[in-house]
Amino acid sequence: MRCPFCGHLEDKVVDSRESREGDSIRRRRECLSCARRFTSYERVEEVPLVILKKDGRREPFDRQKVMKGLLLACQKRPVSLARIEQLVGDLQSRLMERPDREIRSRELGELIMDELKGLDQVAYVRFASVYRDFKDLPDFVKALEGLMHKEAQKEVLVVRSGTATALEPAKPVPQALFPGEAETPALRTRKK
Repeated sequence: MRCPFCGHLEDKVVDSRESREGDSIRRRRECLSCARRFTSYERVEEVPLVILKKDGRREPFDRQKVMKGLLLACQKRPVSLARIEQLVGDLQSRLMERPDREIRSRELGELIMDELKGLDQVAYVRFASVYRDFKDLPDFVKALEGLMHKEAQKEVLVVRSGTATALEPAKPVPQALFPGEAETPALRTRKK
């Protein structure tokens, strides 16, 4: 490293310490020419995550913005703050492991929705309604039908006399909410 006093290129390290935050190393150096001491800092160069928006703009990944969206979606739901923070941390870790530091906002939204689907289905529908910009009731119905269809496809373990014997697809049981009600594939409607 070049000495700031005489410009000589050779020095020796006298002392090294990690910073309190752990994000850099402070080194005390002594110039081999003029014997004066100076300090240098060593930091890991981070390439930030960049979100490519629908309109072509690029903005840095903002953990707080993701947290805010998830907190709104999970408002008044049985989802702890610790679980939401863990979800955001896991998501950020997955993104940091990617070789490409640029991610499309659409892909980020899908990743968040995949995580929410397993966490809380109501929060998933709330997030999807904002993210996918639902305009009217049929948009909500499509999202709910997709959730219900996936639930119906889950396999149920049938346990007979204490041992697992087979896997069977779950069978939805149609039930009328009110007397005189009929089932349709999309919605329950009242008979006239």
